[in-house]
Amino acid sequence: VSHLSRALQIPDDWPGYPLDLFNSPEHYCEDLECVYIPHGVIMDRTERLARNIMDDLGDHDIVVLCVLKGGYQFCADLVDCIKVLCRHSNKTLPMRVDFIRLKSYLNDQSTQDLHIEGAENLSVLSGKVKIFSAAL
Repeated sequence: VSHLSRALQIPDDWPGYPLDLFNSPEHYCEDLECVYIPHGVIMDRTERLARNIMDDLGDHDIVVLCVLKGGYQFCADLVDCIKVLCRHSNKTLPMRVDFIRLKSYLNDQSTQDLHIEGAENLSVLSGKVKIFSAAL
């Protein structure tokens, strides 16, 4: 069964969970209407993704390429989950984490050009299994 066929799907018209089911910082209360995906669900799916990566790529060297700034927390959580799985299994997954930043704005104006910062040493990615982390 493909990993994608078992993806968590949220319909466009999903109203979300009511805020009174969660503890939210007071300074967010005026800005929030509902919770679409609880943190625990996100962490469960991140752990599942880490397990899929271990199953598919175990014993290969991988490079995790984190797209800053939005992808940092997800990337850190994913790498932590992979490390935990490695500690509790007979597989090792040597990995390296690199960071890039994508920019399509100049001052406050959008441009047609996408600039990649931090990509000076990306030639080391050639021939490696790569995992990209970015906020959508």
